[in-house]
Amino acid sequence: MARCFIGLGSNLGDKLLNIKRALELLSKEDHVSLKGVSPLYCTSPVGPQDQDWFINCVCSIETSLEPLKLLKAILSVEEKMGRVRERPWGPRIIDLDVLFYDELVYSSPELSIPHPEAHKRAFVLIPLMDLVPDLFHPVLKRSVKELFNEMELGVQKIIYLGSLC
Repeated sequence: MARCFIGLGSNLGDKLLNIKRALELLSKEDHVSLKGVSPLYCTSPVGPQDQDWFINCVCSIETSLEPLKLLKAILSVEEKMGRVRERPWGPRIIDLDVLFYDELVYSSPELSIPHPEAHKRAFVLIPLMDLVPDLFHPVLKRSVKELFNEMELGVQKIIYLGSLC
């Protein structure tokens, strides 16, 4: 079984309900076991600013699915929830990203692991630190805590909301 980390975000509709539903649907996918969920954060959008802020979190899962099959499973969750891809970095009812898959370094036209932008995004690093501060980035050779401490926040804004329970 592989230990994986999935980023979740929503900035349309009932954002909290969207995150809860995505976690529920993900946990019902074959060969996926939900192991933990970080606290929730309200975050400013990356890219176009003419949209609402996001609610974000990270979950840890165990899976026997190969990386591309895991991608297919999370895209299935997005599809079941009505995700429409209108523009890059645009508003979305739900967004799920494979952030890490064990210590795997993987690249295909459909998927890159670790996520190529994870180390630049507070809304990824902070929830990851809540779950596993010593998680090691296999390409950058540093922990997520070290990556966050080295990061320039710039215009990224992030507000702690608490846990789902």
